Amino acid sequence: MTKTKKKQSLLMRFVVYYKPYIPLFSADLFFAAVQGGVGLAFPSIIRYLINDVFTLPDKSLIIPILTKTAILMFVLYLVESLSLYFVSSWGHILGARIETDMRRDLFGHMEKLSFSFFDNTSTGKMVSRLISDLNDITELAHHGPENVFISLIKLIGSFAILATIHVPLTLILVFFSMVMIVVTFGYRVKMRNVFMDNRRKIADVNAIVQDSLSGIRTVQSFSSEEIEMEKFHHGNEAFYYSKKRMYFVMGRYFTLNRFMQGMLYLTTLIAGGIFVVHGTLRPADVIAYVLYINMFLDPIRTLIMFNEQFQKGMTGFNRMIQILDTEPDVADRPDAVEAGALAGEIAFDGVTFSYEDENVLDNLSFTVEAGKTIALVGPSGVGKTTICSLIPRFYDVTQGRVLIDGIDVRDFTLDSLRDNIAVVQQDVYLFNSSVRDNICYGDWDATIDQVREAAKRANIDEFIESLPEGYDTAVGEHGVRFSGGERQRISIARAFLRNPPILILDEATSSLDNISERAIQAALDELSRDRTTLVIAHRLSTVRNADEIIVLSEHGISERGTHTELLEKDGEYAFLYRSQFEDL
Repeated sequence: MTKTKKKQSLLMRFVVYYKPYIPLFSADLFFAAVQGGVGLAFPSIIRYLINDVFTLPDKSLIIPILTKTAILMFVLYLVESLSLYFVSSWGHILGARIETDMRRDLFGHMEKLSFSFFDNTSTGKMVSRLISDLNDITELAHHGPENVFISLIKLIGSFAILATIHVPLTLILVFFSMVMIVVTFGYRVKMRNVFMDNRRKIADVNAIVQDSLSGIRTVQSFSSEEIEMEKFHHGNEAFYYSKKRMYFVMGRYFTLNRFMQGMLYLTTLIAGGIFVVHGTLRPADVIAYVLYINMFLDPIRTLIMFNEQFQKGMTGFNRMIQILDTEPDVADRPDAVEAGALAGEIAFDGVTFSYEDENVLDNLSFTVEAGKTIALVGPSGVGKTTICSLIPRFYDVTQGRVLIDGIDVRDFTLDSLRDNIAVVQQDVYLFNSSVRDNICYGDWDATIDQVREAAKRANIDEFIESLPEGYDTAVGEHGVRFSGGERQRISIARAFLRNPPILILDEATSSLDNISERAIQAALDELSRDRTTLVIAHRLSTVRNADEIIVLSEHGISERGTHTELLEKDGEYAFLYRSQFEDL
């Protein structure tokens, strides 16, 4: 695709957002046209008064004509004011509506993107695209078509009127105007580049702020405020220098425009004076001409300002499109079917998975019977979490297949597949909402009685009831008001509420103290009953009761069996187990 076609495609994609609001958009343009058209009438009225009324021999006729003209101008001013009100209010509402739709589309697409995208993308940069970029797009969506439309009406109208006054002087005006437009629009590429760089730099600042404030407890506990301040300083200074370059370009841009406009006035006055001396132009016509020059220049200035606005807005829209055009690595196949209620038998069939050109799993095969609990153990980096991420398709296999009930997971729709799976992780994420809402992530249609029952089974109901507002208590950002054990049990309550046939426990107790671990382990034992459960654990005390233990190494599965069988085998599992408990 050529560069021109890409630009056309980008512009057409922008225009599509006007489609639902065509009546409002049409009304906005209509009142913009009225506003521009009324403005064209005033210099002609003044020219008429000076040339034809104030020079009447019979002075008694002037007052009646002047009165009628004043009434006409009052009506025109009233119409202009009402048109301006509509354009200023409903025109901005149109822009805000389009911005809302764009933000909806962008956020909705972000929610569908795969884990691999967020592995390599800063949250702060995504927030920048949702907020900062779309602000400029809103201004373009509202003012862009409207300003261009008004400007064209004023340009065409004033040119037509000026041509009726004096053709040679009008041609001189048009020539200098064309030179000015060509020169100023030559700055488009420079402006586009500096605006894009400016967008990148503020996105970097947002990313630094997001990262630093999210980890503020770690920052302060390690007395690393100066380090974070230094990182922020570098990003902030880079943004400053980017804006500095932008303002230098804009300064040259506006200075050149202002100078050329002055030259246009000067040329018109000199040429007009020469034409008056030669008797081809009346002095009153020169006055009208100067008034119309201002009206002629006003849309040119607007179009020049629109150039800046267009570059800012389309730069932001281009960054938005970059996200919208990012296809999820994991998506429904065209012929994907609803999974329904699965039994839960899981099979890995020759699975190979690579992440950024590095093999994490290589030709891995094993089967987990429905309703069984399987523990995955081994050193860090051998692919335990990866195995569990492939089952709900957080990532897709590079080669081979992951099967549930004998069907490739890629043949199920993502939503129906994940409805059959619950994940309890080590790092529990609680949303800044109520306790009830956080538990209801397991099932948004659940009643309060069902939520309470799930909380009881997770051994957290009594604690929740002791809170000031019970289940309506806000948990705070990331659940900071609760301890790790309390957050973990809320996460377990979510899983109880979801009631899935497949359960994944990703080191769910590894960061807890012994007392909390025992309480949560009891809840997890209850949760995993009669479900296919995969347990990732570094604390081998938590997997002794598993139906089977799979020991992973860099080369795949090194051992497999029950806790007792693996201890008797005296292999890698026995070594890991003894190394954890030899001092107890």
